[in-house]
Amino acid sequence: MPTTLTWLGHAAFLIETSGKVVLVDPYLDDNPSASVRADQVTPDYILVSHGHGDHLGDTLAIARRTGALVVSNAEIITWLKNQQVAGHALHIGGGHHFPFGHLKLTPAMHGSMLPDGSDGGHAAGFLLTTADGKKIYLAADTGLFGDMRLIGEEGIDLAALPIGDNYTMGPEDALRAVTFIAPRLVLPIHYNTFDLIQQDGHAWAARVERETGVPVRVLSPGQSLQI
Repeated sequence: MPTTLTWLGHAAFLIETSGKVVLVDPYLDDNPSASVRADQVTPDYILVSHGHGDHLGDTLAIARRTGALVVSNAEIITWLKNQQVAGHALHIGGGHHFPFGHLKLTPAMHGSMLPDGSDGGHAAGFLLTTADGKKIYLAADTGLFGDMRLIGEEGIDLAALPIGDNYTMGPEDALRAVTFIAPRLVLPIHYNTFDLIQQDGHAWAARVERETGVPVRVLSPGQSLQI
């Protein structure tokens, strides 16, 4: 069964796999580039990479409305449980088999304070292995780090990498990340949401393909692909 990923804008994704709907970093209602609003999604699971408002986003409202199980680090899950939201806590390097596949938290070089100032633990990325063995790496907010090479050793089918700069990797470091990971396909994310992270995704894609040979898909918010 193919897995469908829909980019919702910024770092938000809707992933449909194994009959489940997984929402990632649902920054929707306050996101000027989002393709949907928070009340238009009905996930079974919500993945939260870290505590910043442009990633935690509308998690509370969506989880309360739908009963979706939130998966994140232990600090964020504790914070959510104190607000009567169900969650499953993981931590960096740890993984778990869910009905939608195996999910592992990867390192991310970034902060994670929650919107009310609470400790959001360590920022993370996600390595999802689907039921048919496809490996999807969602880097979320991160700078470049050498252990991306270890993630690449997993044999990544799709890597979603931030290119916006200022808060995350910019185009140069994101290109280096592609060489470290060597995925079969790349998606640029976390750019053009605000003036401060404006980038030319198509120019970056052309350069990546020219210099690494790795194909890049540049999606507009609301567009999907299958793997």
